[in-house]
Amino acid sequence: MGKNADAHRAALEHWNRRDFGARVSTLVNNFTHEDRASGRTVTSRDEFKAWVEDWAKAFPDGRLSEISCIDSDDASVAIIMMSGTNDGPFGPFPPTGRKVEFRFCEVMRYDREGRVVSGELFFDLLSVMVQLGHVQPPTG
Repeated sequence: MGKNADAHRAALEHWNRRDFGARVSTLVNNFTHEDRASGRTVTSRDEFKAWVEDWAKAFPDGRLSEISCIDSDDASVAIIMMSGTNDGPFGPFPPTGRKVEFRFCEVMRYDREGRVVSGELFFDLLSVMVQLGHVQPPTG
């Protein structure tokens, strides 16, 4: 694989080890990340670190597993499986103790020095909310 895909994989492992300092160490200072499902955009390394820490608090046993990762000159695109138990607050919602498993797609863009300049995250928030019991599945 390529260097960007390797960097993406390393970022997943940093999260799994809860090494958030290492997770943000490869980001440029003015890094931006868009969580398309929630509509949240972070615009700094510190905001991104707080965002990934919130996910870890919501799912303390959460694990990220790569399904696939594609590399290009200035980007990587990964499909990732998230699995974990909701033992902490998930945004404004209280913990449910329920297990979740969902796929997401993350796009990371890199500068010439290999630092991450931006990211985007895409996932089905409705299916997560249904798994957590916060909403009923739509019928149709």
